[in-house]
Amino acid sequence: MADIPVSSGISPAVGPRMGPGPAEGADALFVALSAGFTVLSHPLLYVKLLVQVGHEPLPPTVGRNLLGRKVLYLPGFFTYARHIVEVDGKMGLFRGLSPRIISSVLSTINREQVKKAFPLEDMEHVSNKDDMKTSLRKVTKETCHEMMMQCVSRIISHPLHVISMRCMVQFVGREVKYSNIISSVKTIWKEEGLLGFFVGLVPHVLGDLIFLWCCNLLAHFINTYAVDDNFNQASVIRSYTKFVMGIAVSMLTYPFLLVGDLMAVNNCGLLAGLPPYAPVFSSWIHCWRHLSAQGQLFRGSSLLFRRASTPATFFVD
Repeated sequence: MADIPVSSGISPAVGPRMGPGPAEGADALFVALSAGFTVLSHPLLYVKLLVQVGHEPLPPTVGRNLLGRKVLYLPGFFTYARHIVEVDGKMGLFRGLSPRIISSVLSTINREQVKKAFPLEDMEHVSNKDDMKTSLRKVTKETCHEMMMQCVSRIISHPLHVISMRCMVQFVGREVKYSNIISSVKTIWKEEGLLGFFVGLVPHVLGDLIFLWCCNLLAHFINTYAVDDNFNQASVIRSYTKFVMGIAVSMLTYPFLLVGDLMAVNNCGLLAGLPPYAPVFSSWIHCWRHLSAQGQLFRGSSLLFRRASTPATFFVD
């Protein structure tokens, strides 16, 4: 996603510093907000992961589509979450939260440190069609800078992402193999070595890069050619273009997220990463081809209206 600007200026100090300056305070607030969002969004990510691995503990129910015909719908987020609470209690919705919080904090701090170490030159907005080359060069430079921050951030935080994924999918087989961060690190190191901490990294990074380039370039061309500078609300429209493009592009890059998450839990000794949920994949490309052949590349992308993919989906009134 697009980077959220955070103040990183350093004000001149007169005498000894008695406490954190405005930049440090802003960074700390941003880290706290990031951790808070991670906590609030965790139940949603938890249910999504269980759906991604193909765990369907509840039977589908009959509903109606927009045309009024009866169809089978799989349980949505709220029904699925209620099932988790019935099995594990309310705290069960936060299984695997600790490594996710640490991963989120590390990612946020790392992005800010990289941004400070490699600051991007401030370039004025260019929207005139006659200055297309200058404008495109600006967008390319900004995207390359975001790409560098995202790649470094993803690599550093990915080991904890893997641990979090494995902690969560233990719900499927009721395992306790990955009980905490320290024991999980020891287990992965012993069974898989260093590479075990980076399974699923490649599709995640590829998805991030494709997202950044598509989102930024699409927003740039729309702002340049579709939004007239003479329009009163041009600046307002431009400020939302990237956000809207981000939503659209995220759907197109979702398969990379799915494949990365599945590879993180595949063949790790947990039921969710073994047949019948999934074969043992030799690579993320093997995983992609398997999902593509089954028409499951977007499994888990929607958690509200999940139509059952069975031959008997439709029913006669």
